[in-house]
Amino acid sequence: MRESSAGLAERYGAAYPWLVAITTLSAFATAVLTSSIVNVAVPDVMGAFGVGQDRVQFIATAFFATMTASLLLSPWAVARFGPRLTFSVSLAFFTLGALMCTFSASLPAIIVGRVVQGFASGILQPLVMVSLVQAFPPERRGLAMGLFSMGIVCAHGVGPYFGGLTIDHFNWRLIFLVPLPVVFFAFAMGLIFLPRRASGSAGSRILFDFRGFGLLCIALFSLMTAIANGQRDGWVSDGILLLLLIAAISGGGFVASQLRRGAGMLDLTLFRNIPFSAAICVAFVYGLSNFAGVYLYPVFGQLVQDYTPTAAGFLILPGTLVAALILPLTGRFADIAPPQLGIALGVSLFAASNLVLAGADISTMFPVVAFLIFVGRVGLAFMTPAMTSAALGALPPEKLSQGAAIVNFTMLGGGALGINGLVVILDRRTQFHGDALTATQTSANPATRELLASVARLLGEEGFAEALRPSVALNYLGEVLHAQANTLGFQDGFTAIAIVAMLGLAPAAVLHLTSRTGKRPNTQ
Repeated sequence: MRESSAGLAERYGAAYPWLVAITTLSAFATAVLTSSIVNVAVPDVMGAFGVGQDRVQFIATAFFATMTASLLLSPWAVARFGPRLTFSVSLAFFTLGALMCTFSASLPAIIVGRVVQGFASGILQPLVMVSLVQAFPPERRGLAMGLFSMGIVCAHGVGPYFGGLTIDHFNWRLIFLVPLPVVFFAFAMGLIFLPRRASGSAGSRILFDFRGFGLLCIALFSLMTAIANGQRDGWVSDGILLLLLIAAISGGGFVASQLRRGAGMLDLTLFRNIPFSAAICVAFVYGLSNFAGVYLYPVFGQLVQDYTPTAAGFLILPGTLVAALILPLTGRFADIAPPQLGIALGVSLFAASNLVLAGADISTMFPVVAFLIFVGRVGLAFMTPAMTSAALGALPPEKLSQGAAIVNFTMLGGGALGINGLVVILDRRTQFHGDALTATQTSANPATRELLASVARLLGEEGFAEALRPSVALNYLGEVLHAQANTLGFQDGFTAIAIVAMLGLAPAAVLHLTSRTGKRPNTQ
């Protein structure tokens, strides 16, 4: 059949693998870029709707949570409808979500648009990987996966920078429209170069576990909502406890559904393999710390260091581009060195960079902050291929696809939880430092008296009425305290990211011990 993968390869010859790569990677890199481009808009969205980070963070976490769930829907959709139709419909949903985000008048409507975009992006990721594997010959599939990884890494770094440029020169709402020209290009290319579902295939008879999928969605939604609202509503309030209970019950139901015979979304029996389980723990820590960092860096640049959105978005760009360029070298390092070595090196560099960033404030120079983020990105470039190699290298060939699904699912789920948890830490620690600083501002504090006197004197020199000077000086003192508390809260956020990253050393140690004993438990 001329529209099958083999028929298209015959028609377009040696150029066909590259045509598929351009088609699929342009779409998926755009989806990845969309996941990070909104981070630089957080302060503008907060100002536009008059809400705090506990509400605005949903434009990031809703995307990741939905992407995590729809990731499991992709294999069934491709088998049922074929790569071409699945690809095209996903891009149509992605475009619909972008338009909803651009023209919605309320924050909840924008979050719904982000859910639609996340749903489309989750379906795209496995489809892109499978399309590349099928298009490239076996001896060049390593190149295909290298291109896939470089596309993801570059998109994560370019997203905040393009978002900053758009906000500075136009409006924050337009960041959702920036990727659409590339989406339209990919849509047109997909109609030509991606295969249809083979006629007479068994795809139409494949059953999907909609019950398990529904339980997973309920668990993710309930958990994310509880974490986001716990600080505001109270962690032991009836509403939050009910959400946590629903998350626990539905999550347990999902696990039970995947352990029964015939379940096809996640093969949880693979966790009997100790090296694989250890690598999955690393993937979870990677998702927690990496995506939390990508969220934190541009927000810190704007709210603490008072950078423009463009400058704040540029903070992560140099390190990300260098990390993408050295991925082939770090991938080769993962091939010749034990994976636990690459993981330990990556974790150490990333944790160290964030620990040093925990001392940054408004006076820290831009090149210093950018360099420290650069060090962390290089660490992740060592960590990513080593983590994947450790996970998939522990499995027999027939289990590789299931193992890859679990790796991606765990990493993206960790990303959603990481951003959600980070915002909670920022809110709680900023409030803590604000209360502590306010408690010291008494008439017995000479520094406070001197500051108020200095501000009142300057106001007098500017012609302010004497009756207004004390209230204006007190208001200025409040702004100073808020800025200082905000800085200390962000510093605690960097510390938290570093601590979470260092947790990855524990599963790396397990990998080291199992490699020494040669233990490979049965996965059957």
